Amino acid sequence: MLLDSDVLIDWYTRTARDLPWRRAGVSAWQILMSEIMLQQTPVARVEPIWREWVARWPVPSAMAAASAGEVLRAWGKLGYPRRALRLHECAQVLAAEHGDEVPGDVEVLLGLPGIGDYTARAVACFAYGQRVPVVDTNVRRVVARAVHGRGEAGNPATRDLRETAALLPTRVDRAAVFSAALMELGATVCTARTPDCTRCPLPRCAWVAAGRPRQESTRRTQKYEGTDRQARGRLLDVLRAATEPVDRLRLDLAWTRDPGQRDRALDSLLVDGLIEQTRDGRFALAGEG
Repeated sequence: MLLDSDVLIDWYTRTARDLPWRRAGVSAWQILMSEIMLQQTPVARVEPIWREWVARWPVPSAMAAASAGEVLRAWGKLGYPRRALRLHECAQVLAAEHGDEVPGDVEVLLGLPGIGDYTARAVACFAYGQRVPVVDTNVRRVVARAVHGRGEAGNPATRDLRETAALLPTRVDRAAVFSAALMELGATVCTARTPDCTRCPLPRCAWVAAGRPRQESTRRTQKYEGTDRQARGRLLDVLRAATEPVDRLRLDLAWTRDPGQRDRALDSLLVDGLIEQTRDGRFALAGEG
């Protein structure tokens, strides 16, 4: 069973959230920034930071001229700061090798630092209007339910791209809108825990027709409190707030509950290139030592 693209596009046109990166005049670079920020991070947290970045670094060369530390500091509390570091590296390549423009070809995009399959296709689709399947968690869930009658999408698989591509309208100018609509449906209506089927615009859904069967989910909610991620975040907080390299003691005081975990977190930040150690043994954000 295929999805009714006309119905879905009409629903999206009428009800889509007014997100700033969806508006006319937004550049491919600014859309790329939004896509990187939105990975594993809610829209409400991303929007104010994205607006700041668009004003501060409207083109790749502007970010490329900044230090990695400046970019990491501006990333703030978005989480997974390696994304910021990869985006900074990407900006340098775009400025040096692509005329300060984000390319529209998926294969070329995949060759850029920090750009994976989803991001490459999202930029090609949403920035350049190309007819390419864009598959994220929301899309996989909608397809699993509406087309296959499964409550859960299961683990990502190579067939996801093929199945989503088969749903795209033939007309290129409608395919990109359909992709955005499919994603919007999963994000706002066909959600993971509390799908609101009464608001769903689709006239047919295999999951609803089957009685909305439940499937045992193997996913577990990841805790944050007390994790290595939290320890890393605390250490980065100290360095983001500092105007010069800091002594090891200040980092030790930032995470006292488990010295071994703190040492592990510090080592991982160094290995990831997010921070660096100065010759006199102090620590700073990347590029600021």
